[in-house]
Amino acid sequence: MRVVNQMDLGGRAFFRQRDAAVAGIHSRQLRRLVDDGAVERVARGLYRFADADVTEHYTHAAVCARVPAGIICLLTALRIHEIGTQSSRQVWIAIPHKARTPCNPELPVQVIRFSGASLQYGVEDTVFEGVPARITSPARTVVDCFRFRRLVGKDVALEALRDAYYERKASVGQIWRAAEVCRAKSLVGPVLEALLR
Repeated sequence: MRVVNQMDLGGRAFFRQRDAAVAGIHSRQLRRLVDDGAVERVARGLYRFADADVTEHYTHAAVCARVPAGIICLLTALRIHEIGTQSSRQVWIAIPHKARTPCNPELPVQVIRFSGASLQYGVEDTVFEGVPARITSPARTVVDCFRFRRLVGKDVALEALRDAYYERKASVGQIWRAAEVCRAKSLVGPVLEALLR
């Protein structure tokens, strides 16, 4: 049996069975790697090399590997961008409005829905532990906190806006443009005006 490592999967720490198959690692060989301890099963259909370094983005990488179409957003994006003081045990991801909800009780995921321009505008590419991922930009994250204030709380949205502005994570123009594209001007506009007085 040939030796398999992260480089075989493009440097990814996490991978799905179909990713392994594309790299030439068949299901029988994958089972042997799990039995030998070289690979660990993280969740249903999700694996990780046992010798891969664990970083603060371990859970983010696992969720992005399991739900590759997901977009990291809201409380998780706030934490990654270091905006505000909120943290969440769950990884907040957005998926397309009509997409099937990912069901994996082993991963702590909070799913919301985006549609139209919300799926594209202010979404940046990034990488967690070698896993390609997408995340909302700081300005977009602030606007989403207002859009989903019933889920995250109005105080979280206000704190995010103040911190993003004062810490220079996002400019007023960037926040206003994100509010415009995401149809949230009426929610964000009055708060922005009060902040700038």
